[in-house]
Amino acid sequence: MSVDYEQALLDFIKQYDKVLVAYSGGLDSALVLWASVTALGPERVWAVTSESESYASGEADRAVETAGAIGLRSEHYLRIKTRELENKEYAANPHNRCYFCKAELFSELTRIAGEKGIGVIFDGANVSDLGDYRPGAKAAEEFGVVSPLREAGLDKDAIRAIARRHDLAVAEKAASACLASRIPHGMVVTAERLGQIDRAELAVRSLGFDGFRVRYHGEVARLELRPDDISRVLDDSIREQVVTGIKNAGFRYVAVDLEGYRQGSLNSRERTGEQ
Repeated sequence: MSVDYEQALLDFIKQYDKVLVAYSGGLDSALVLWASVTALGPERVWAVTSESESYASGEADRAVETAGAIGLRSEHYLRIKTRELENKEYAANPHNRCYFCKAELFSELTRIAGEKGIGVIFDGANVSDLGDYRPGAKAAEEFGVVSPLREAGLDKDAIRAIARRHDLAVAEKAASACLASRIPHGMVVTAERLGQIDRAELAVRSLGFDGFRVRYHGEVARLELRPDDISRVLDDSIREQVVTGIKNAGFRYVAVDLEGYRQGSLNSRERTGEQ
């Protein structure tokens, strides 16, 4: 007998009175928000989007649009600023960098939930994350954050299938990790470097590319593309625009990685995932 993952998700959420969703605007957290509003009604759901230098340009505005389409009340939606770059442990960019980012976020969300009398914080962690190295999960555990997608047994395929079934705008949205994930571990994360990466990715995205990364290597930008896009970027007219856009962002050299986009390619472990 096949499992009805959508119903399992809704049933899991219905056990709670009021919920606060850590909402980035990506596929996973958007589905958690949709399921929460569907299961509990908009009057019992709040969402918080955290913005910082590591949050890609345009993502916040798209997150607002998606939340509105889902039915979240505008007065229940908070956009906050987090300051993880001020944490020297985060800025040093160790392998567990994401722990410090998530700890900063969940600390703030715990405060907000307490002020509003909300008993639980949801995140978008799911079954597909279980085989990855995700130091942010430790912070979630420490703060008692609940992961409805994982608890209901949903992996990435099931999440996308439900999003498609309900015509959510994020149904085909590519994975989007924070900009700091483009910087090799051990290389200091700075606002300047994050801004440089952001500008370079905006330039590439404006040419119709999606599901790619601009990896930071000092003067060199290493461009990871979907395999099908590698041949396209080698077209003279496209190549010139890509090179110009990335150099205008502050890089001196542009390299196309022939292995293509790999999630967590800068991590040293064999099985890792970007946070």
